[in-house]
Amino acid sequence: MADDVKFRHVLPVQIRFSDVDQYGHMNNSSYFSLYDLAKTSYIREVFGERDWKELGIVVANINADFLAPVFFSDELEIETTVIHLGHKSFTLLQRAYNKASGVLKCQCRTVMVGYDILTKEPVDLPDDFKEAVCRYEEKTLEELSQPIENR
Repeated sequence: MADDVKFRHVLPVQIRFSDVDQYGHMNNSSYFSLYDLAKTSYIREVFGERDWKELGIVVANINADFLAPVFFSDELEIETTVIHLGHKSFTLLQRAYNKASGVLKCQCRTVMVGYDILTKEPVDLPDDFKEAVCRYEEKTLEELSQPIENR
């Protein structure tokens, strides 16, 4: 699936000394910090400086496929895109790859849900939220609302 997906958001990230284990590999838990950093950057790029409370989104599920080790010397970039946009949730696909070699190191899917902070309940994503994502991704709501398997 990731081969036919267009990533408009790319964030170069710095691997820190504390991210690497005794074997010189980046620790698997460190990927999630880098993915969170890229999520934040993506959301700022799509929505500008909107108040996070106004956006009201939370992570409901996150899964990663570790494909190749990342080493301290790797020049790592994180790509982020929305691959599904529903009524109450959306799915991000993120990839970590070595910029110099082009080798895909890890791939991550995150389901995020619209959330009302006061009621602590899931809510529909606002229309302006969906419109901003569609505009940024250069896709229609119809395209993004299709089941991932059908694309």
